[in-house]
Amino acid sequence: MGIGVSILLIAVGAILTWAVHFHLGGVSIHLIGVILMVVGAIGILLSLIFWSSWGGATGRRRTVVQDEY
Repeated sequence: MGIGVSILLIAVGAILTWAVHFHLGGVSIHLIGVILMVVGAIGILLSLIFWSSWGGATGRRRTVVQDEY
């Protein structure tokens, strides 16, 4: 899951939590919204952790040397 999908999950979760006033029997729309926001926040944190461990913003360069015969 990338940062874009995580932000989308947070946005959808916020809409379901605070903007939707619809009730279903046995299903809490507000709880689903909170769950989506938590999953989105975890996704952003994991994306940032893996981004730094892969060297996304550090500018490291890998050089490949080929021997000619």
